[in-house]
Amino acid sequence: MVKAIFFDLDDTLLWDKKSVAEAFRKTCERAADKSGQDCTGLEAAVRTEATALYSAYATYPFTQMIGINPFEGLWGTFDDEGADFQEMKKIVPDYRREAWTRGLKKIGIDNPELGQELADYFPEARRQSPILYEEALDVLEELKGKYELLLLTNGSPALQNIKLEITPEIAPYFNHIVISGAFGKGKPDPGIFEHALAKFGYRADEVLMVGDNLLTDIIGAERAGIRSVWINREQKAPHESITPTYEISHLEQLLPILARL
Repeated sequence: MVKAIFFDLDDTLLWDKKSVAEAFRKTCERAADKSGQDCTGLEAAVRTEATALYSAYATYPFTQMIGINPFEGLWGTFDDEGADFQEMKKIVPDYRREAWTRGLKKIGIDNPELGQELADYFPEARRQSPILYEEALDVLEELKGKYELLLLTNGSPALQNIKLEITPEIAPYFNHIVISGAFGKGKPDPGIFEHALAKFGYRADEVLMVGDNLLTDIIGAERAGIRSVWINREQKAPHESITPTYEISHLEQLLPILARL
Protein backbone atom coordinates (compact mmCIF):
# COMPACT_ATOMS: atom_id res chain seq x y z
CA MET A 1 0.00 0.00 0.00
CA VAL A 2 1.32 3.44 -0.92
CA LYS A 3 1.36 5.77 2.07
CA ALA A 4 3.56 8.59 0.79
CA ILE A 5 4.51 10.15 -2.52
CA PHE A 6 7.81 11.87 -3.22
CA PHE A 7 7.67 14.54 -5.92
CA ASP A 8 10.50 16.11 -7.84
CA LEU A 9 10.11 19.89 -8.30
CA ASP A 10 11.78 21.18 -11.48
CA ASP A 11 10.05 20.09 -14.70
CA THR A 12 7.71 17.85 -12.71
CA LEU A 13 5.57 20.44 -10.89
CA LEU A 14 7.38 23.63 -11.90
CA TRP A 15 7.93 24.09 -15.63
CA ASP A 16 11.50 25.27 -15.11
CA LYS A 17 12.61 24.84 -18.73
CA LYS A 18 9.83 27.14 -19.92
CA SER A 19 10.57 29.68 -17.15
CA VAL A 20 14.23 29.78 -18.18
CA ALA A 21 13.29 30.11 -21.86
CA GLU A 22 10.98 33.01 -21.00
CA ALA A 23 13.75 34.71 -19.02
CA PHE A 24 16.10 34.32 -21.97
CA ARG A 25 13.45 35.74 -24.33
CA LYS A 26 12.99 38.84 -22.18
CA THR A 27 16.72 39.34 -21.72
CA CYS A 28 17.50 38.91 -25.43
CA GLU A 29 14.74 41.42 -26.27
CA ARG A 30 16.42 43.82 -23.88
CA ALA A 31 19.74 43.21 -25.63
CA ALA A 32 18.18 44.08 -28.99
CA ASP A 33 16.54 47.23 -27.58
CA LYS A 34 19.74 48.42 -25.90
CA SER A 35 22.10 47.62 -28.76
CA GLY A 36 19.81 48.48 -31.66
CA GLN A 37 21.06 45.31 -33.35
CA ASP A 38 19.61 41.98 -34.38
CA CYS A 39 20.12 39.59 -31.46
CA THR A 40 18.91 36.44 -33.19
CA GLY A 41 21.04 33.59 -31.91
CA LEU A 42 21.96 35.28 -28.62
CA GLU A 43 20.12 32.78 -26.42
CA ALA A 44 21.82 29.81 -28.08
CA ALA A 45 25.20 31.56 -27.87
CA VAL A 46 24.81 32.36 -24.17
CA ARG A 47 23.64 28.84 -23.38
CA THR A 48 26.73 27.43 -25.12
CA GLU A 49 29.14 29.85 -23.48
CA ALA A 50 27.54 29.41 -20.04
CA THR A 51 27.75 25.63 -20.25
CA ALA A 52 31.43 25.74 -21.25
CA LEU A 53 32.35 28.26 -18.54
CA TYR A 54 30.40 26.41 -15.86
CA SER A 55 32.16 23.12 -16.48
CA ALA A 56 35.59 24.81 -16.24
CA TYR A 57 35.20 26.00 -12.64
CA ALA A 58 36.60 24.00 -9.71
CA THR A 59 33.05 23.93 -8.28
CA TYR A 60 31.73 21.87 -11.21
CA PRO A 61 31.99 18.42 -9.55
CA PHE A 62 30.10 19.80 -6.54
CA THR A 63 27.33 21.25 -8.75
CA GLN A 64 26.98 17.89 -10.47
CA MET A 65 26.72 16.03 -7.15
CA ILE A 66 24.12 18.45 -5.77
CA GLY A 67 22.32 18.89 -9.09
CA ILE A 68 22.71 22.57 -10.06
CA ASN A 69 22.72 23.31 -13.78
CA PRO A 70 24.49 26.13 -15.67
CA PHE A 71 21.30 28.13 -16.16
CA GLU A 72 20.56 28.09 -12.44
CA GLY A 73 24.04 29.53 -12.10
CA LEU A 74 22.88 32.48 -14.21
CA TRP A 75 20.34 33.56 -11.58
CA GLY A 76 21.00 31.83 -8.24
CA THR A 77 22.57 33.63 -5.28
CA PHE A 78 24.06 30.49 -3.64
CA ASP A 79 23.97 32.21 -0.28
CA ASP A 80 24.06 28.84 1.44
CA GLU A 81 26.14 27.28 4.18
CA GLY A 82 29.29 25.41 3.25
CA ALA A 83 32.60 26.18 1.54
CA ASP A 84 31.46 24.95 -1.88
CA PHE A 85 28.38 27.17 -1.92
CA GLN A 86 30.40 30.14 -0.71
CA GLU A 87 32.91 29.55 -3.51
CA MET A 88 30.01 29.48 -6.00
CA LYS A 89 28.72 32.74 -4.54
CA LYS A 90 32.10 34.32 -5.26
CA ILE A 91 32.28 32.91 -8.79
CA VAL A 92 28.79 33.68 -10.13
CA PRO A 93 29.12 37.46 -10.72
CA ASP A 94 32.06 36.89 -13.10
CA TYR A 95 30.42 33.78 -14.56
CA ARG A 96 27.24 35.64 -15.47
CA ARG A 97 29.03 38.63 -16.93
CA GLU A 98 31.35 36.43 -18.98
CA ALA A 99 28.53 34.20 -20.26
CA TRP A 100 26.52 37.15 -21.55
CA THR A 101 29.52 39.13 -22.81
CA ARG A 102 30.89 36.12 -24.70
CA GLY A 103 27.45 35.29 -26.05
CA LEU A 104 27.08 38.83 -27.38
CA LYS A 105 30.53 38.66 -28.96
CA LYS A 106 29.64 35.38 -30.64
CA ILE A 107 26.82 37.16 -32.53
CA GLY A 108 29.02 40.12 -33.39
CA ILE A 109 28.34 42.53 -30.51
CA ASP A 110 31.50 43.39 -28.56
CA ASN A 111 30.01 45.26 -25.61
CA PRO A 112 31.09 44.21 -22.07
CA GLU A 113 28.91 46.92 -20.49
CA LEU A 114 25.83 45.46 -22.14
CA GLY A 115 26.98 41.99 -21.09
CA GLN A 116 27.01 43.16 -17.47
CA GLU A 117 23.58 44.75 -17.80
CA LEU A 118 22.08 41.57 -19.25
CA ALA A 119 23.78 39.48 -16.55
CA ASP A 120 22.13 41.68 -13.93
CA TYR A 121 18.74 41.61 -15.66
CA PHE A 122 18.42 37.85 -16.30
CA PRO A 123 17.84 36.93 -12.60
CA GLU A 124 15.07 39.52 -12.43
CA ALA A 125 13.50 38.16 -15.63
CA ARG A 126 13.64 34.60 -14.25
CA ARG A 127 11.98 35.63 -10.99
CA GLN A 128 9.22 37.31 -13.03
CA SER A 129 8.57 34.08 -14.95
CA PRO A 130 7.35 31.38 -12.56
CA ILE A 131 5.39 28.79 -14.54
CA LEU A 132 3.57 25.79 -13.07
CA TYR A 133 2.26 22.92 -15.12
CA GLU A 134 -1.45 23.62 -15.35
CA GLU A 135 -2.48 20.30 -13.79
CA ALA A 136 0.04 20.37 -10.92
CA LEU A 137 -2.13 22.00 -8.26
CA ASP A 138 -5.23 19.97 -9.16
CA VAL A 139 -3.28 16.74 -8.73
CA LEU A 140 -1.73 17.86 -5.44
CA GLU A 141 -5.18 18.90 -4.20
CA GLU A 142 -6.52 15.46 -5.06
CA LEU A 143 -3.68 13.73 -3.18
CA LYS A 144 -3.58 15.96 -0.10
CA GLY A 145 -5.01 14.15 2.90
CA LYS A 146 -4.96 10.77 1.17
CA TYR A 147 -1.17 10.45 1.10
CA GLU A 148 1.70 12.09 2.88
CA LEU A 149 3.63 14.21 0.41
CA LEU A 150 7.32 15.05 0.30
CA LEU A 151 9.11 17.34 -2.13
CA LEU A 152 12.52 15.90 -3.05
CA THR A 153 14.51 18.38 -5.10
CA ASN A 154 18.10 18.76 -6.19
CA GLY A 155 19.73 22.18 -5.93
CA SER A 156 20.84 25.06 -3.76
CA PRO A 157 18.52 25.60 -0.78
CA ALA A 158 18.57 29.37 -1.37
CA LEU A 159 17.60 28.98 -5.03
CA GLN A 160 15.02 26.22 -4.57
CA ASN A 161 13.40 28.26 -1.81
CA ILE A 162 13.22 31.28 -4.14
CA LYS A 163 11.41 29.07 -6.66
CA LEU A 164 8.95 28.07 -3.93
CA GLU A 165 8.52 31.69 -2.82
CA ILE A 166 7.57 32.84 -6.33
CA THR A 167 5.14 29.91 -6.67
CA PRO A 168 3.69 30.05 -3.13
CA GLU A 169 0.87 27.62 -3.93
CA ILE A 170 3.15 24.56 -3.91
CA ALA A 171 4.84 24.30 -0.51
CA PRO A 172 1.65 24.10 1.63
CA TYR A 173 0.79 20.74 0.04
CA PHE A 174 3.94 19.08 1.39
CA ASN A 175 4.57 17.54 4.79
CA HIS A 176 8.32 17.77 4.20
CA ILE A 177 10.70 19.43 1.74
CA VAL A 178 14.15 17.88 1.20
CA ILE A 179 16.72 19.85 -0.81
CA SER A 180 19.94 18.15 -1.88
CA GLY A 181 22.17 21.13 -1.06
CA ALA A 182 21.03 21.01 2.56
CA PHE A 183 21.44 17.23 2.78
CA GLY A 184 24.89 17.17 1.16
CA LYS A 185 24.19 14.78 -1.72
CA GLY A 186 21.72 14.90 -4.58
CA LYS A 187 19.59 12.44 -6.50
CA PRO A 188 20.39 9.78 -7.69
CA ASP A 189 22.39 9.02 -4.51
CA PRO A 190 20.24 6.52 -2.57
CA GLY A 191 21.22 8.29 0.66
CA ILE A 192 18.93 11.24 -0.01
CA PHE A 193 16.00 8.87 -0.69
CA GLU A 194 16.72 7.04 2.56
CA HIS A 195 16.86 10.41 4.34
CA ALA A 196 13.45 11.25 2.86
CA LEU A 197 12.02 7.88 3.95
CA ALA A 198 13.22 8.53 7.48
CA LYS A 199 11.09 11.71 7.60
CA PHE A 200 8.03 9.45 7.72
CA GLY A 201 9.46 6.20 9.02
CA TYR A 202 8.01 4.34 6.05
CA ARG A 203 9.50 1.38 4.22
CA ALA A 204 10.66 1.83 0.63
CA ASP A 205 7.74 -0.28 -0.65
CA GLU A 206 5.24 2.13 0.95
CA VAL A 207 6.42 5.08 -1.14
CA LEU A 208 6.22 6.19 -4.78
CA MET A 209 8.66 8.62 -6.46
CA VAL A 210 7.33 10.89 -9.22
CA GLY A 211 9.83 12.73 -11.42
CA ASP A 212 10.81 13.71 -14.95
CA ASN A 213 14.48 12.71 -14.92
CA LEU A 214 15.52 9.12 -15.50
CA LEU A 215 19.12 9.81 -14.46
CA THR A 216 18.24 11.33 -11.07
CA ASP A 217 14.66 10.65 -9.96
CA ILE A 218 14.07 7.22 -11.46
CA ILE A 219 17.44 5.47 -11.09
CA GLY A 220 17.83 6.98 -7.61
CA ALA A 221 14.46 5.61 -6.53
CA GLU A 222 15.32 2.22 -7.99
CA ARG A 223 18.61 2.11 -6.05
CA ALA A 224 16.70 2.86 -2.85
CA GLY A 225 14.10 0.17 -3.58
CA ILE A 226 11.33 2.71 -4.23
CA ARG A 227 8.82 2.32 -7.06
CA SER A 228 8.86 5.16 -9.55
CA VAL A 229 6.63 7.08 -11.95
CA TRP A 230 8.44 8.71 -14.85
CA ILE A 231 6.57 11.71 -16.22
CA ASN A 232 7.67 11.78 -19.84
CA ARG A 233 5.92 14.85 -21.25
CA GLU A 234 8.37 15.22 -24.14
CA GLN A 235 8.01 11.64 -25.44
CA LYS A 236 11.68 10.90 -24.82
CA ALA A 237 12.98 7.52 -25.93
CA PRO A 238 13.31 4.83 -23.26
CA HIS A 239 16.72 4.41 -21.60
CA GLU A 240 18.57 1.18 -22.34
CA SER A 241 19.15 0.33 -18.67
CA ILE A 242 16.81 2.52 -16.57
CA THR A 243 13.23 1.30 -16.41
CA PRO A 244 10.62 3.17 -14.35
CA THR A 245 7.89 1.18 -12.64
CA TYR A 246 5.32 3.33 -14.44
CA GLU A 247 5.47 5.88 -17.24
CA ILE A 248 2.99 8.72 -17.79
CA SER A 249 2.84 11.72 -20.12
CA HIS A 250 0.55 13.93 -17.99
CA LEU A 251 0.49 14.30 -14.22
CA GLU A 252 -3.22 13.45 -13.97
CA GLN A 253 -2.37 9.94 -15.19
CA LEU A 254 -0.81 9.38 -11.76
CA LEU A 255 -4.27 9.19 -10.17
CA PRO A 256 -5.51 5.97 -11.83
CA ILE A 257 -2.16 4.31 -11.06
CA LEU A 258 -2.60 5.16 -7.37
CA ALA A 259 -6.19 3.88 -7.48
CA ARG A 260 -4.88 0.46 -8.57
CA LEU A 261 -2.19 0.23 -5.89
